[in-house]
Amino acid sequence: MLIKYDDLPLQQTVESLAYVETSDRDAYGRYWFNGYDPNGEFYFGIAFAMYPNREVMDCALSIVRKDGSQDSFRASRRCPLDRTEMEVGPLKLEIVELMRVLRVTITDNDTGITADLTFTATSPVHEEPVDRVRQEGGVRMVAKMQRYTQFGRWNGFIAIKGEKQAIVNACGMRDRSWGWRFCGEPQGGTHRLRPNQAFYLWAPIFWPDRCTHYSTWEKADGLALKDFAQVFPLYENDTAFDVMDGSGFRTIKAGEHRLRFEDPDSRFATGGEFDLIEGSRITTVKVEPLLRFHMYGIGYGHPEWGHGMWKGELEYTSEHWNVNDIDKQAVHFQHIQQVIRATAGDQVGHGVLEQTVIGPHDRYGFGEGRTPLGAK
Repeated sequence: MLIKYDDLPLQQTVESLAYVETSDRDAYGRYWFNGYDPNGEFYFGIAFAMYPNREVMDCALSIVRKDGSQDSFRASRRCPLDRTEMEVGPLKLEIVELMRVLRVTITDNDTGITADLTFTATSPVHEEPVDRVRQEGGVRMVAKMQRYTQFGRWNGFIAIKGEKQAIVNACGMRDRSWGWRFCGEPQGGTHRLRPNQAFYLWAPIFWPDRCTHYSTWEKADGLALKDFAQVFPLYENDTAFDVMDGSGFRTIKAGEHRLRFEDPDSRFATGGEFDLIEGSRITTVKVEPLLRFHMYGIGYGHPEWGHGMWKGELEYTSEHWNVNDIDKQAVHFQHIQQVIRATAGDQVGHGVLEQTVIGPHDRYGFGEGRTPLGAK
C-alpha cells in the first residue's frame, strides 16, 4: 500500500514508506520534549510515538507544579499506515518547520486538560551515539536506537480544568529517536528479555553562552554501557541560524559523577556534581535539584499506559497525583527528571537531571537496601 510520502525519494527498501524494514515487534519512532521554568515553578514532558508492528500510536503530556501536583493526559489509537497523521484523539503534533518549529495542541475534551505549545529551536540538531543492548547472557539485540537532540524555547499554555499555566519563553529540549527498544506488553519465552538493573543519568544544561549535554548509562559495577558529553552553540536571538550547521558543535568527554542520595527513603538524587572533560581541561558542574517530575506521567514504566500498549481503536484518559505523596520505593516512580540549578566556576546555568536507578549499583551502595528490586 502506498502513502503520499512515497512520492518523495526517501525509500530505504523496496517497500513503501508505510512499512518498516524490520519485523521486530518493538520497532518504534518517537518524539520527546521537555519544558520548564528555570526557577522550578513548573516542568512539563511530552511523548509522541508510533509502533508500526504493534499497530499502536500513542502520546502523553504531563505537567508538575511547584506544589508537587502532577497531571497527565494520555492517548492511544490504532497506528495509521500513514504515520505522518500525528493526531491521537484531541492531541496533535505538527511539524511547522523541519528541525526548527514544532507545535503540540490538545483541544477541548472531557479530561479537562488542554494545551497549545510551540517549540522553537535555539540550537542546531545533533546525533547521540547509537544505543545497543543485547539480552543479558544471550545473543539477541533487544534494543538498538538512534537519537538526535536539540535545545529550544517554548511558548503557549497548558490548562488543567480551566486553570491555565502560561508558558512564556520556557527552556526546553527535544529528541527524536527510532529503532527498536523495550515497549508494549512483555513478550513471552525466555525470562531474560528485559534487564533488571539500570543506572542512567542525563543532564542537558543551558548556560549564558552555550548548552552542554552529559549522559552515562552504567552497569552495577560502574562500567559504562554508553557515555558521552557534548557542547551545543546557543542562538537565543537568531531565528535564521542554520539548524543543520554543526560547525559550532563539539564532542567532549563525560567525566566522573559524584551524586548525593541523602533521602534515606528514596533513590532520588539530592545534589552532587559531574565533570565535563575537554582535552586537559576539566569543568566540574554542581547541580541543585529544584523540582521533581515523574516520567511515569508520560508513559515510562506505567503499568497500564506504558509505551506501545494496545488500548484499542482510540482511548484517552487523565491522571492526577502529588509527587510529595507517592511511594518513593515503587519501581514505576524511579524514572525521574529534576529541574536543576547548575554552577560551574562563576557561571550559573539551569537544566534537567534525569535519572533511573534500579537494582544494584556498587559505587552508591544500592542493592543492599533502600531500593526497588534490591534486598531489604
